[in-house]
Amino acid sequence: METESKSGVDKRKSEVEIERLKRFIFDRDQLEVRTQKLSSLVNGLDEEALHSEAKIFKALADVNRLKIVKLLKEGELCACELTIALSSSQSTVSHHLSVLKNAGIIKERKEGKWSYFRLSDGAVIEILNQAKLLTDK
Repeated sequence: METESKSGVDKRKSEVEIERLKRFIFDRDQLEVRTQKLSSLVNGLDEEALHSEAKIFKALADVNRLKIVKLLKEGELCACELTIALSSSQSTVSHHLSVLKNAGIIKERKEGKWSYFRLSDGAVIEILNQAKLLTDK
């Protein structure tokens, strides 16, 4: 029952949005084509994937976390080394590491009482490379 009402609400919302689109596109054929294309694009969005991807970008949106990621590009580092490199308290660095780990950007390896961190995979380095290309323009 709940899915039916949500579907009905989504359909009404879609009809309202199409009416809004009519204000911008006067040609009926073009309106139909654009409406179908837009509908297909919107329906193709995966909300769960969008939230996961946003989590990654949010984690990278902090300067200190970005510093950590760039330091880890060169290889595995101990939490104490990261604390020194960032000139921050252990609790601050621990928080940043937790955010990066929860976003899947870094991985942790424990060795006795020491924690070592590394990038989770090469995709993280590719993200950094792409960001550099965008800022170099």
